[in-house]
Amino acid sequence: MSQVPFTPLIIDGKERPGSSSESFEICTPHTGTLVGTAASATSQDCRDAIEAAAKAYKTWEKTRIVERRQIYKKAIELFETEHWKNILTQTSREEIAFTKSWSEFDVFLAKGYVQTGIAVEEKLRGEFYPAAHVPGAMVYVQPRAKGVLFAIAPWNAPAALTVRSISIAIFCGNTIVMKGSELTARTHYLVTKLFHEAGLPNGVLNCISTSPEATPTLVKEIIAHPLIRNVNFTGSDRVGKIIAVEAAKHLKPCVFELGGKAPCIVTEDANLKEAARGIVFGGLANSGQVCMSTERVIVHKDIADSLITAIREMASSIKAGGTPGDPNIQIGPLFSEKSAERFINILTEAKAAGAQALLGDLTRDKAVVQPHLFTGVKPGMKLWDEESFGPVILFSTYENIDDAIDLANATTYSLTSSVWSKDVAKARDIAFQLRYGTVNINGLTLHPEPVDELVGLSGSSGYGRFDFHHFTDKRTTIVHPEDRQYVF
Repeated sequence: MSQVPFTPLIIDGKERPGSSSESFEICTPHTGTLVGTAASATSQDCRDAIEAAAKAYKTWEKTRIVERRQIYKKAIELFETEHWKNILTQTSREEIAFTKSWSEFDVFLAKGYVQTGIAVEEKLRGEFYPAAHVPGAMVYVQPRAKGVLFAIAPWNAPAALTVRSISIAIFCGNTIVMKGSELTARTHYLVTKLFHEAGLPNGVLNCISTSPEATPTLVKEIIAHPLIRNVNFTGSDRVGKIIAVEAAKHLKPCVFELGGKAPCIVTEDANLKEAARGIVFGGLANSGQVCMSTERVIVHKDIADSLITAIREMASSIKAGGTPGDPNIQIGPLFSEKSAERFINILTEAKAAGAQALLGDLTRDKAVVQPHLFTGVKPGMKLWDEESFGPVILFSTYENIDDAIDLANATTYSLTSSVWSKDVAKARDIAFQLRYGTVNINGLTLHPEPVDELVGLSGSSGYGRFDFHHFTDKRTTIVHPEDRQYVF
């Protein structure tokens, strides 16, 4: 057996092991094959990363926009090279058993998020106007970088979501301590390497990895550090709540992109063929392990049988498997056997409570679960109330559109949704009544708009955006005239 790669920390532009020399293993889901080891950072390593970022901030914030743009354009070029595309896709397929198509989509999205960073350039210009109450005084209002930020990126699109967590923030003049998932530590490290190759100065982006056992303590310590100004996190609502509590102790702002339970309303006049295709891809891509996955289909009773038949036929042809690169599988395993076990338990509980399985046998092969379709799932069941993060689509029927809207909104999640109807005016009216950050009309729930980004409207989907406003402070400078008169 060949030696597996070791993933070091990157602090102040230098690669190094953890100061304790401890590491943890990275194993592919389903097979459990060891594919790498990664440095496990210590408290001292985390402090070093924060201090390196603070030192770099003093100069990075003053760099010209044109310099930042050149670095980002170079990063885009690197993402387009065969070398970087191959190494990133191969690594994520080994670490998390992505299918070839999903790993390639991850890199494609990563490049797009670099472009989104450049797009904030015009917003950094600020305002200049006469003061309201002091004759001759002038007011400068500038968006300024916050300082050192803490970013936590997940495993389910590790290249893309690493870039999203840092791209706009760094372009705005901030510096970053980034902690990725322990499941995909090497992918996060490689993205950091790519940005350094593009010319990003030392210390602007620092990448640390932490073992599962050390993560809770170290995350608390990083958030508590006085130099950390802002926290952004993509992941589960369970962990988001923990981070929110820690940040609240220090009154530090957060950006959270958490879970989803995306509904899809299909009206009686919808294009059923297009709706079925969009629902199947939206619900089963990456085995449903996407915060925007289409989980709940709310369909008019007159077309329910036709739509369900079309979706069942499509979903039946989709095969899940655990061997990376197997051309016969369309979706990979869940990220762990524990996740697959939880998913099957939720399905089993729903069936025991009266829900019916239209497709799927409620079994798993280690971390591999085949697609499932369910009907009769209602609020109060875990399968309705909780993000499943597995390959399942639920069906409910309606007669009155108001009932459909109430069903779609009957959740603590508020991330994305969709409406399918040939009558766009009617679909738009429905969309305006859905309490979701993004509503897609005749499109996938998986589609966010990069410029405005995903946004949860509180609850289990989180709050804030990965945008210019959340990574800058609006600072006001007032230049007073000479010889100003005072009362005394």
